[in-house]
Amino acid sequence: MNAAVRFKDLTLGYDRHPAVHHLNGAVADGALLALVGPNGAGKSTLLKGIVGLLPPLAGSIEHGLSRGEVAYLPQIAEIDRSFPISVYDLVAMGLWRRAGIAGRIGKNERAQIEKAIATVGLEGFEDRPIGTLSGGQMQRALFARLLLQDAKLILLDEPFASLDAGTIADLLEIIRRWHAEDRTVIAVLHDYEMVRERFPEALLLARSPVAWGPTPEVLKPENLLKARHMSEAFDNRAPVCEVHAA
Repeated sequence: MNAAVRFKDLTLGYDRHPAVHHLNGAVADGALLALVGPNGAGKSTLLKGIVGLLPPLAGSIEHGLSRGEVAYLPQIAEIDRSFPISVYDLVAMGLWRRAGIAGRIGKNERAQIEKAIATVGLEGFEDRPIGTLSGGQMQRALFARLLLQDAKLILLDEPFASLDAGTIADLLEIIRRWHAEDRTVIAVLHDYEMVRERFPEALLLARSPVAWGPTPEVLKPENLLKARHMSEAFDNRAPVCEVHAA
């Protein structure tokens, strides 16, 4: 198996307290993986570790990709929508890796931007300030930006939170296309039925890994119950776990 991401006795945390610890394993190239688990289980923390926003407290994350080859969509609540930028300019930011911050937007680039906007169903919104968009429209714009990034590894943190059914269906179709193109997609999700229907592989976290593999096996009731109990029993005041050499 060629690994897109590999975890080696990984511990991530804040102020020396672990949020994810003792994670080992690999995400295969082209995988469509759901990160699931109780609130506070370390799912968002793991994505931040993969993208490089949070250095490991112990262990390592390996993916061998440049920063530009990894696309990261944080939770929409973390995005400052007061910034005075239009939908067109927000989407165009997806070309920065290829054009550079000061790069020119030529005819070909404009065509790519327009195609991405059309793909997410936002034709006619190009000049709208992002602060005027609904939550679903904003998420569509962010997915259009991801389309232009053309990344090999795509990380999505709760991409469907508070969205209407139509928007969710459209964005799921884009994720399906990425999977068909052999891109690696890792998404934090809370809707277990969606995970069962759409994501062939899942990683169940409760700070520590509970189960990882084919979704029907991971989402067995006994695993979900174990994850809940582990999350409830976790002590936020506990020190960082020792990592012993093999």
